[in-house]
Amino acid sequence: MQAQVAREWVTYRQAEEITGLSRTTLRKLVDEGEIQIRRVGRAVRINRESLDTYMRGDTEDGATSPDARTE
Repeated sequence: MQAQVAREWVTYRQAEEITGLSRTTLRKLVDEGEIQIRRVGRAVRINRESLDTYMRGDTEDGATSPDARTE
């Protein structure tokens, strides 16, 4: 059995796999300030916590955004 390591910063490809969103959508979210990135040279890393927060639909005040869908 292999342990999963949760990384604090992920690549676009990893973010695509985690969320099921396209790279285009992820870039749009970055441009809109919805998720945080860090550039290291030419490499770009996406902050996993900001990505998870966006996917949960959380807002800055801790409430769920109105467009978040519940099952």
